Amino acid sequence: MQYMDDCPNWELADESVRLALSRLGLPATDVAHEVIDTWEQAQAVGFHGSPTILVNGRDLFADPASPIGLSCRLYATPDGLAGSPTVDQVMHAIDSVMPSTGNDGM
Repeated sequence: MQYMDDCPNWELADESVRLALSRLGLPATDVAHEVIDTWEQAQAVGFHGSPTILVNGRDLFADPASPIGLSCRLYATPDGLAGSPTVDQVMHAIDSVMPSTGNDGM
């Protein structure tokens, strides 16, 4: 997960990711964190806001139209815009990028 320290939503996203992994039977110990704190770093990694949830380097909620930069990110959820996707959204996103032959792609 990529995030900015001053964005309050990354901790909620981290909790959602860990719950999603648990419900999918995957180890939450594989969750890595990277603080993005400069424009140059954001540009280098293609950071579209905090928090960004990645699996194998792929942004699970990528929106190519969103600008690269240092900002808090908003996610469309069933209840409207929020600072983090729901656990169910994270589960679906993770499941969509995992190999169908097992759970060893994380």
